[in-house]
This record gives sequence, C-alpha cells and structure tokens, in this order.
Amino acid sequence: MRRRDPDPWQKPWRDPAGGDARGLVGVGGDLTPRTLLAAYRDGVFPWFSDGDPLLWWSPDPRAIFELDGIHCSKSLARTIKSGRFRTTIDREFEAVMRACGTTRPDGTWVTDSMVAGYAELHRLGHAHSLEVWQHAVGDDWELVGGIYGVSQGGLFAGESMFHHARDASKVALVALGEHLRARGYTLFDTQMVTNHTTSMGAIEIPRSEYLRRLRDALPLTGVTFAG
Repeated sequence: MRRRDPDPWQKPWRDPAGGDARGLVGVGGDLTPRTLLAAYRDGVFPWFSDGDPLLWWSPDPRAIFELDGIHCSKSLARTIKSGRFRTTIDREFEAVMRACGTTRPDGTWVTDSMVAGYAELHRLGHAHSLEVWQHAVGDDWELVGGIYGVSQGGLFAGESMFHHARDASKVALVALGEHLRARGYTLFDTQMVTNHTTSMGAIEIPRSEYLRRLRDALPLTGVTFAG
C-alpha cells in the first residue's frame, strides 16, 4: 500500500519574533481560511496593494486599543445618545469591507482577493463587522460607517474602518470596544497607529509584548463575537 504524502502546506512567513522593526516577515502564499487563521494566531497579517505579491507583516511596535482606553469625548457621547446613529453586528460584512477599500485617496489594500478571502472567513464565523447606520428617508437607514476584523479566542484584530458621515467611525470604535468588553475579549489589535486611531486612544506596544498578550488571548474559550 502506498503511503499518502504529508500535507505540503507551509507558512509563507518566518517567526515574527525575529522580524525587523519594519515588520515584513513573508512573501507569497494564499488567502485561504487555513492560511489567514494561522497568520493571526502567529501575530501576522496580510497587507499588499493590487498587483503586488502577497506580503505578510508583524510590525514592531504594534498598535492596540486597551479595551478600557477608547476615548469617548462628551460631545461624542451626546451624539451616541441622540439616536442619530444606530449600530448592528454582522449585517453587511462585505459591504463594510468594500467601503473600506473605496474610501482611500492613496489607494487600497482591500483587493478582490482580500474580499473573497475574508468573506469566506466571515462565512465560517471567524471574521466580523460592526455597521453604523444613519437615518435617511422615511423608515430607511443608510450605511455610513463600519469596521471589520478577525476573531480568534480572546483576540479581535481590527482590519479597517470607513465613514461617510461625520463621527460615524468614532461611533463604530466606541461601540466595538463596548461589544468586545461585554463578550470577554482581552486583546484589540489595530496593527499600526494613524492620527485617527491615536486620537481615539490607540497605543503602541513592543512586538514582544503583543505576542505575549496574543499567547494569553488565543486559548480563551466561551468568547464569541455574535450569537
């Protein structure tokens, strides 16, 4: 009887703990659920532009939100309480993801292959979205903001956000932080800081500390984003 060949799949990235500060740790591979989930468990994420090879990153330092450290100003709190916006979970995952890719003046990494890969993760229950809606005409509500990301154990890795109305992305971040705390998450990854996320409380920590926190977060059970 012939022996079956072992699974030839290999991770296309090296151990991120030994990566340089820039954080590029791998090239190639694919965006199948097996590869993506292995990446997030290792502290790695894909980031590349259309037409470029698939690149894998684990920057040092790493940006996170402390779950009790998301800033909500008094004016933003009033906006949230006003009822001007409402939020939902996992109602329009692909629409949120595509909107994140079409609102970038400097180009997008939300390629068709990324949408297909993360949409499959969403179908399998590992990727999620939070939507922000604004009242439109009559009983209609318009999608004006949102965030999507990947969930593994007690980790939520925020990938991108968008807004088409003032304060919509801030509302999304505050709502997501509250949701993650209520659901038992312990690590909210935001990869790299921007002016916007910094203003909302994002901080940078050494990659070694991020990987330590990740090891603590992944084994957590009973943590579910939806349902």
